[in-house]
Amino acid sequence: MFSPARAWRESPQRYRLEAAQCSKCSKILYPPRLICPACGGREFSDVVLPRTGKVLTFTVVRVPPAGFTEQTPLPIALVELDNGIRVMVQIGDVADPASLRIGMPVRLEFRRVCWDGEAGVIFYGHKAVPAL
Repeated sequence: MFSPARAWRESPQRYRLEAAQCSKCSKILYPPRLICPACGGREFSDVVLPRTGKVLTFTVVRVPPAGFTEQTPLPIALVELDNGIRVMVQIGDVADPASLRIGMPVRLEFRRVCWDGEAGVIFYGHKAVPAL
């Protein structure tokens, strides 16, 4: 489960879908890092990632961890965004997981991801939904 402190630290990438672009070699890093793995650069600028892409692969979790039990079955996908960056996200708005397909176009929407019943903390993030 996420902690409130972790959610706060990850808010730029989780809530605004921001990545870091290396000032030295222009590589886009998601999630952002302190050192560019391509060139060793340490200076970055913020870049907003596109909200559209396609499903590269997916799985359906049928026995989810705590906080996700009401979302069973829980489809999770590796999505390649239009700029080539890959993100792992939940898939929403799919009544039957059997309808999911590799290569399916999706768009990212800001949604509730999970909640912590004991603490009452709600965590938000992006989910992929079928593009119309």
